[in-house]
Amino acid sequence: MSAPYQATDIAAWFLGNIDRDAGDSITHLKLQKLVYYAQAWSLALRDEPLFDEELQAWAHGPVAESVYQTYRGAGWDALPPPKVMPVMDREMDDFLSSILATYGDFSAKHLESMTHAEQPWIEARKGLPPEARSNKPIRKNVMSIYYRDLYNQAEKNENVTAETA
Repeated sequence: MSAPYQATDIAAWFLGNIDRDAGDSITHLKLQKLVYYAQAWSLALRDEPLFDEELQAWAHGPVAESVYQTYRGAGWDALPPPKVMPVMDREMDDFLSSILATYGDFSAKHLESMTHAEQPWIEARKGLPPEARSNKPIRKNVMSIYYRDLYNQAEKNENVTAETA
């Protein structure tokens, strides 16, 4: 069965839902990381991908090739809102809102550093110098296991904290 969205749909959702009135913006680099984290947490918490496209372990972190092709002309500049917003159901809108709330305040370079310290990207880049070009896929099952373990550890820590309070 095919995933319900394209990576470009998820990217457009993020671009259309940032608080531009408050001065928020998203660069291409940051957008790629938001798309990655949305996919990773969907795999971990919903047991299904948001999109079928493989994310690749590029030197600056995870990349969806279709998102790269769509926004590559922007360079390091802030990306404009999408011309057409993808239609999402309430559950998906809430899910993506939680990803944006969790990761949206981080800078692009901070998000890059985060992905570089996490197992899925490290495994996909195994044996490559830090700045080497690569289109190796970041395996969905590795993402699912890694982020589910993070979630379970956080839940466990929260329960221990609640018990000792």
